[in-house]
Amino acid sequence: MMGKNKLIIFALGGNEISPVEVDPITGKLINQNIRAQWSRTAKTCEILADFIKENQNFSYIITHGNGPQIGNILLRSEYSSKHLFPLPLDVCGADSQGALGYMLAQLSNSLSVRGLGINTAEIITQVIVDADDPAFQNPIKFIGPPLTKEEATQIMSENQDYCAKFYKNADTPELNSLITFSGKTRAPLEIWRRVVPSPKPIGIVEIDIIEACYLSGHIPITVGGGGIPVVKVSPKKNKNHETYECNYDISYKREVSKGESQAQIYKGIEGVVDKDLSSSLLAKMILERSVSRGNPIEVELVILTNIDSVKLNFQKTNEESIPILSLEEATSLYKSSQFQEGSMSPKIESIINFLNAGGKKAYITNVDLLKETFSGDAGTTFLN
Repeated sequence: MMGKNKLIIFALGGNEISPVEVDPITGKLINQNIRAQWSRTAKTCEILADFIKENQNFSYIITHGNGPQIGNILLRSEYSSKHLFPLPLDVCGADSQGALGYMLAQLSNSLSVRGLGINTAEIITQVIVDADDPAFQNPIKFIGPPLTKEEATQIMSENQDYCAKFYKNADTPELNSLITFSGKTRAPLEIWRRVVPSPKPIGIVEIDIIEACYLSGHIPITVGGGGIPVVKVSPKKNKNHETYECNYDISYKREVSKGESQAQIYKGIEGVVDKDLSSSLLAKMILERSVSRGNPIEVELVILTNIDSVKLNFQKTNEESIPILSLEEATSLYKSSQFQEGSMSPKIESIINFLNAGGKKAYITNVDLLKETFSGDAGTTFLN
């Protein structure tokens, strides 16, 4: 496996696994149920397996978002708070990593029926963030089920800790024909969603394990939902003793020698890291580590989302798809605030970071158009 000199990172959106639809009974906006999510994920795995079989000389890593899923987990926790203990957001993220990793592990089945002896490994992943990141004071990460503007406004009026923002206009005739709970039609219908803090990732705790997995010829499923956000704990010192204080009154103590480095101790912090930024960081770290080993590897980042390409003037009458962007063009558009916070903006930022770190090529596309994207007939290709 060390002879493979190209790695492709597929970054799957949580909204791809669980897109918005209309409940046929209530007529309200919902995310798909578990059966539908499994079916959608199985279809995605079949597409990825076809690609992997046709390109067996590459290594692969799968990352995924969790926006709808972590929001639903948090919502269930809040609804049941009179009967069960609440779950903090970092624990909700860990919960979603297990469930979504389990779903995406169907890729092993898809590869097996194609005669490929490649396994997936779901790696619970902690991503290091800065406790002083200003993002903790400015929630922009969309999570949870879709809401109408009226629903979002009502919930915020009843719960001062709840924050929601406009996500996008409905983009199917079925959604736009929806009657809102207030009895008023809206054309186009505005979709709102809950937002939470989204600190920037600065490190990946399990990077050695991720790297060992893909180098062994298997496919790690990692940085799920952007990774569980953790912060590095600085010790309290008393002579030659150090104490590392973590959450839930847990602490770690040790005796240290003069000049000894601090222990690598982390604790969770509430937030949701953007999976595209974490995927970009992962790609950057792998690039750098391969160079330091003297065995440079080519890495391509493929962001799979619920639209077919990058759009200028998204959902406006002058909307325009962009097939190719250079690093300079992408940077210029990003700086001009063309893209929505918490949605397309971090995807563009992720690719800019990746290309600036030495990546040569990246893509934004829909998984159904994967083959066409690599042949240059769909999606958006970014070139350095």
